[in-house]
Amino acid sequence: MADKKIQRLGGTSTLRHFLKSEAAGGILLMVAAALAMIVANIPGDVAGAYREFLHHETGPVLSPKLGPMTIHLWINDGLMAVFFLLVGLEIKREFVDGRLSSWTDRRLPIIAAAAGMIVPALIYLAITFADPGLHAGWAIPAATDIAFAIGVLALLGKHAPASLKLFLTTVAIVDDMGAVAIIAIAYTAEINLVALASAGALLAFMYLMNRWGVRSLPLYLIAALALWYAVLLSGVHATIAGVLAAMTIPIRKSPGAPDAEDSPLHRLEHGIHPYVAFAIVPLFGFANAGVSLAGIGVDKLLSPLPLGIAAGLFLGKQAGIFSSIWLSVKAGIADCPSGASWPQVYGVAILCGIGFTMSLFIGGLAFPGNEALVDDVKIGVLGGSILSALVGALVLRLAPPERNTR
Repeated sequence: MADKKIQRLGGTSTLRHFLKSEAAGGILLMVAAALAMIVANIPGDVAGAYREFLHHETGPVLSPKLGPMTIHLWINDGLMAVFFLLVGLEIKREFVDGRLSSWTDRRLPIIAAAAGMIVPALIYLAITFADPGLHAGWAIPAATDIAFAIGVLALLGKHAPASLKLFLTTVAIVDDMGAVAIIAIAYTAEINLVALASAGALLAFMYLMNRWGVRSLPLYLIAALALWYAVLLSGVHATIAGVLAAMTIPIRKSPGAPDAEDSPLHRLEHGIHPYVAFAIVPLFGFANAGVSLAGIGVDKLLSPLPLGIAAGLFLGKQAGIFSSIWLSVKAGIADCPSGASWPQVYGVAILCGIGFTMSLFIGGLAFPGNEALVDDVKIGVLGGSILSALVGALVLRLAPPERNTR
């Protein structure tokens, strides 16, 4: 399906370019995660060196709460802020000038994304109900990893209709909005009101720059760096600064036309996307996916935390997303993605259970400083994501292409 919102950039569809680069980044993320697992399980000193490297103190002390900065902190609190900046830019672009610019376009992705976050969280809480200490991880299986999922779709080629790739991308973007809100609200500890007020003032200044017609990206980026530091000190997770900053970046609408060369948002998005897709996200995967499998048996895999996460991702995502799409279509609320059969829609719903990047990120916030629980989170996320990827790919590979969605 040729999406009516697709824009052209240098003769190439911006959306197609995004999907291709996201697919390549997703494949690289898979490689980085696999490498982390290998390194973390090599006998001898290699696994220890891996952990020691990640927790090597580099300094300085940016926040008394965090203490000296380590390589792991720089990746998770620093570089991932750039990842969230890109997420924010994509969200704003889609809502202002893309596939989510009207309520008609937003309806099905919002319904599917909401159901795809609520059902996994409920399954997780049902499984971990007996242990209140684990309830903080309820949001871990609620997220979808767009890069990983698009990477799997890219490997399927013609077995995944273009309309479903667009739909998956849109659902994942709305999903990211929910994840950002959850991080800001549910995983914020003690608040430093002075730092929070400073962050608010900086954000207001960036908004006013937009209103005053300032189009200089360096000025916005300098202000965004100051905003990041203020948010870091406030107690709200620093990566939220990336999304907040993105909301203030000016955009020039150009529906059905090339991205405007004088649109700061488009220029910034195109500028940082390769670094995020091919460096930051794979580096995050390498730094966070490594978990030792020594001594892990069936009892460990079936313990509440890993099982709750894996079941939430694999069962909850597909149940929530597919049922919400089916009910919406049958009720006449929205149209099913064109050119896709119900089995293909189901396959994509299963792929939405790949929660890798955001799920690992939320897991670290849910159980800060508890390496044993964080390792259990990794086992659950990896298990649920890999199962979703394999089963979703198999369903799409075998699904008939004929449309049968009425």
